[in-house]
Amino acid sequence: MRYTWSFVLKRVGLLLLIVWSAATLNFFIPKITPRNPLREKLMMEASRSGYIPPGFDEMVKAYEVKFGLDQPLWLQYFRYLGDMARLDLGYSISNFPKTVGQLIGEALPWTLGLLTVTTALAFILGTLLGALIAWPRSPRWLAYLAAPILTLSTVPFYLLGLILIYFVAFQWKLLPLGGGYSIGTIPSFSVSFFLDILKHAILPALAIILANAGGWAIGMRGMMVTVQGEDYMTFGEAKGLKGWRLFYKYAVRNALLPQVTGLALSFSFIVSGAVLVELVFGYPGIGSLLARAIQQLDYFTIYGVVFILIVAIGVAMFVMDMIYPLLDPRITYE
Repeated sequence: MRYTWSFVLKRVGLLLLIVWSAATLNFFIPKITPRNPLREKLMMEASRSGYIPPGFDEMVKAYEVKFGLDQPLWLQYFRYLGDMARLDLGYSISNFPKTVGQLIGEALPWTLGLLTVTTALAFILGTLLGALIAWPRSPRWLAYLAAPILTLSTVPFYLLGLILIYFVAFQWKLLPLGGGYSIGTIPSFSVSFFLDILKHAILPALAIILANAGGWAIGMRGMMVTVQGEDYMTFGEAKGLKGWRLFYKYAVRNALLPQVTGLALSFSFIVSGAVLVELVFGYPGIGSLLARAIQQLDYFTIYGVVFILIVAIGVAMFVMDMIYPLLDPRITYE
């Protein structure tokens, strides 16, 4: 065992402290605005008919009582902490009577399905390509890929998405413009519906992979260049080790640790890591849900989504702390 229980307890305590601090900020920041989300929501519904019913203010106060917004701020805060501890995210203001948990449950599979696959593919392709570009025994034509990869790594997701939409979907009409599935399609567990989802996911997935793979490749190339000057690489060459073993066992394995750290952070940001991509493509994921909640000032949906994001980041970093000694024998927490 490469770490003590006292270290584990300290890391758990730090995780809880981070979650509490971030959740506290998550509660108070939306309260700074003078806007009243319930009044605005009810006013928007009433304005559709062009008629403001009598007793409108009393209706607003009744809904404030129902959502607990009439209570003192400190009481709302403690109730909020208790609800978060029980994972009771409450009701959505703009989508009442749906709960925040239901909204997140509907949107989360879309985001996880898209971003988990694209993040893993971008990491594998980018890391392998970056390692091969930096390896002196690789084919020379790989060196010409460095400039295009560097260019792609500086282009944001949403800009690549717009370019792909214009050429692939609008000009060539090869793929749909956006959405999670075709309009009018009834979701079902069938091969045709799965293929329809896959067809709509190709463009946003391609935008994320092209933008991400370049960053992974550049990072891995830099680490490989650094590793090649280490003593153990010189020692391995002096022993006459085979090229593939020297490449994989000595170079790639030691250069991979910072990449794995970045991968853990990327997975922790999956919940909201492609908000703009989902908005550009009209993809029904958690990023679109968060953007709508911010636009509509839906406090409880913002609380729920951001709280999940906070917990995901904290847990990812805690797990990385625990597996670091397993990835690199030079690291110990004893």
